[in-house]
Amino acid sequence: MPELYLEDFEIGQVFASGRLRVEQDDILRFATEFDPQAFHLDPEVARTTFFGGLAASGWHTAALTMRLLVESNFAPAGGIVGAGFDELIWPRPVRPGDELRVKSEILDARPSKSRPGQGMIKVRGITLNQNDQPVQRFVGNLVVRERPKGSN
Repeated sequence: MPELYLEDFEIGQVFASGRLRVEQDDILRFATEFDPQAFHLDPEVARTTFFGGLAASGWHTAALTMRLLVESNFAPAGGIVGAGFDELIWPRPVRPGDELRVKSEILDARPSKSRPGQGMIKVRGITLNQNDQPVQRFVGNLVVRERPKGSN
């Protein structure tokens, strides 16, 4: 996959990922290590909570989104280097058996005023389940290299 430099990004440009299925064991494994709350760890207990059943951690959803982005056709030169988020929300939980995919749209692309050779892009991403329901929305700011002088 060719790397995309700052000059290659245009406002309105859309990128799409492949799909990734989330299994119960994936949810339990992530929660055990990083977010050990009952509604992420125990299907029986989870039924009695706000979620009404086992739900992946939002941080697990964010990590899966990152994997989908890295494996997609969204390939900024130098990698996906985050400078922060303007928004990160989880409108519904990820459940065992969900199949996720990510759609990303470029909202802005501009050269840096203080750092020659790089710029910033603003990206809106939506992680969708198999029913096209959003499970995560974000607006992120990424550092992207400019095309090196003398290259095409």
